[in-house]
Amino acid sequence: MNRLQEKYNNEIIPSLREKYGYKSVMETPKIDKIVINMGVGDGAGNSKLLEAAVADLTLIAGQKPVITKAKKAIAGFKIREGQAIGCKVTLRGAKMYNFLDKLVSITLPRVRDFRGISTKAFDGRGNYTLGLNEQLIFSEIEYDNVVKVRGMDIVFVTTANTNDEALDLLKGFGMPFKKN
Repeated sequence: MNRLQEKYNNEIIPSLREKYGYKSVMETPKIDKIVINMGVGDGAGNSKLLEAAVADLTLIAGQKPVITKAKKAIAGFKIREGQAIGCKVTLRGAKMYNFLDKLVSITLPRVRDFRGISTKAFDGRGNYTLGLNEQLIFSEIEYDNVVKVRGMDIVFVTTANTNDEALDLLKGFGMPFKKN
């Protein structure tokens, strides 16, 4: 078992049950999955950029990503339907906890001038989206091998019913939220 899984079972579940009055352990919110999405808008014309994004995301997540394709054509962006425009990976179970542990304890503290992440990025149903500006903050990525610096979205999908429950859950895992 991962360090964060043990922390969830031994510390987070009891504290959430006490705070929100859950009758069952199964009622307690948990992180269902983590989805990492990297858009490659300019990769539509250049397949090397898409391959580089896939390679970077594979290193970051430890799992091979799926290439996402455009659902419809948008002339203003020069995108045709079915054209490859990005990649994403869905992490569950042990890989999810390993990624979360790495993100909280190693990656986010490496960000220059880091003052915490915003508490305003919840969607109203207990899911949280974290946007990163560059993939270089991950220790797996070597600066010399980067073809192009690009950002990514990391979505934490939880079973929480409200934003407050999800916030307390993610704080329990050690997510460094800003102090309001």
